[in-house]
Amino acid sequence: MSDRFTLDKEREVAPLPQPLTSPCIDNHAHLELISESEPDSAEIKAILDEAQSVGIDRVIQVGYSAVQSAWGVRCAEAFPGRVLAAVALHPNDAPVTKDLEGDLATIAELAKHPLVRAIGETGLDFFRTAPEGQEKQVYSFKRHIQISKDVKKALMIHDRDAHRAVLDTLVEVGAPEKVVFHCYSGDAQMARECVGNGYYLSFAGTVTFKNAPHLREALALAPLNRILVETDSPFLTPMPNRGLLNTPAQIPNTLRLMAQVREMDLDELCEAIVLNTTAVYGEF
Repeated sequence: MSDRFTLDKEREVAPLPQPLTSPCIDNHAHLELISESEPDSAEIKAILDEAQSVGIDRVIQVGYSAVQSAWGVRCAEAFPGRVLAAVALHPNDAPVTKDLEGDLATIAELAKHPLVRAIGETGLDFFRTAPEGQEKQVYSFKRHIQISKDVKKALMIHDRDAHRAVLDTLVEVGAPEKVVFHCYSGDAQMARECVGNGYYLSFAGTVTFKNAPHLREALALAPLNRILVETDSPFLTPMPNRGLLNTPAQIPNTLRLMAQVREMDLDELCEAIVLNTTAVYGEF
């Protein structure tokens, strides 16, 4: 177990990759799941500093509950210029929370904060939620879409085993101007539909996995101005460190694979992704 910071005791921290020569941005991380500490703690700073040492100099901290979304806002306040926040109820949280309306009201209020730049992660997850809970998921998703439009900030989508339902709901309700499919999990056909609607595709460590050729096909056909990159840390560590604990510092391994798939220069890819990320979330 690494002693770089106090982390998940069940998993070894992945070793640091070779640094990038052009900086890039992690557009989806859960810092409080890497280190269970206060948002302004030395441990969170250490995670950010380590990411910066390999070229990942900015992070979007992403919400999945009312309480944790508030943590993310405080983290963005603690690290100006380095962290922005997204706030939401995760699709799996919506059916089980004790006060859905109260939590949605909290998210709507947090969404007004100037360092909150996205409403997410929200969407649909039919993998873990049984049919009897899916109605609440859909209701929560629609409410988040409306919050996104009310505050004129990006919508960050969680989509697991619910591709058609997510896409249809966005059409039914009317999508916000900026929509990001976090940890894109669809195939090339879905990617064509997404980019046709102007949505962004964010690729995580899963694109490096041997069993994910469909993700590489989607990556290859997506327009360069619709691609983002993320860790979803502490989950989904890219190869060659799959199974170890993920942090924002692991993105260079994902980016190198992405550059190979797209047959382009790594620095040019990083520069394009930075432009795309700031187009979605604004300047840090």
